[in-house]
Amino acid sequence: MFSIQKLLGREEKFYDLLEASAQQADTSVHHLIGLLQKLEQHDTPENLEQFAHSRREDKRITQELTEQLSKTFVTPFEREDIQELASALYKIPKTVEKIGERILICPEDLAGQSFGKQVELLDQAAEMVLAMVKQLRPGIDARTAREMNAKLQGIEGDADKLELDRLRDLFKGNHAAKQIIFLHDLYGLLEKVIDRCRDAGNIIRTGSAEIRVANGPRAHAQFWSFWPLSFSNTAMAFTTRRTRSQPSSQRE
Repeated sequence: MFSIQKLLGREEKFYDLLEASAQQADTSVHHLIGLLQKLEQHDTPENLEQFAHSRREDKRITQELTEQLSKTFVTPFEREDIQELASALYKIPKTVEKIGERILICPEDLAGQSFGKQVELLDQAAEMVLAMVKQLRPGIDARTAREMNAKLQGIEGDADKLELDRLRDLFKGNHAAKQIIFLHDLYGLLEKVIDRCRDAGNIIRTGSAEIRVANGPRAHAQFWSFWPLSFSNTAMAFTTRRTRSQPSSQRE
């Protein structure tokens, strides 16, 4: 049966997948919070199965999004934006898992170090990204996108200042060379996760006007005003090609 929904590319599937991907990104940050809490209680986990599950699930979601893009004629907004957003979201749990892996290599080097404030900012950034992605379905307007992205940029700014303070203390303090390398690596990975959140927010902000139009009431009218002309032109071109391909004796 002919489906206008599928033809217009307004299937809920895209929004479902993007929201699921953002949820996995947020969940991975919660796994990191739980890991650090266990270490503070001197309870070192044996593996990072929860981290790996979030990363694998997000990878599956990203692959399904790619497949949906190849099957859909018209998408809710630009294909490139959907792919870039999916990629930015997937990199969040992927990088968070790396942080967990580094921590389990040398958990003893975390002694005397507190990541509470950094992880709090990371949690705020992931929550903001999830909130922005959820606004795609109803059609986020440019003003809301700017305001939400400005908050995300503020979180990133606070995280950059905090990282600079931690690096200053690290290099000026009395730390062993191994611990300096270890903590410097962790600080860099934490910054990368915040940057991935920022990238996702920027993609939504820059595409907000287009997303609003795609989900707006004029989308159907614009499509159907184009459809008859497009269909008739295609039919005319097909008829012309068919006529030209016939021998002259068969033409009327």
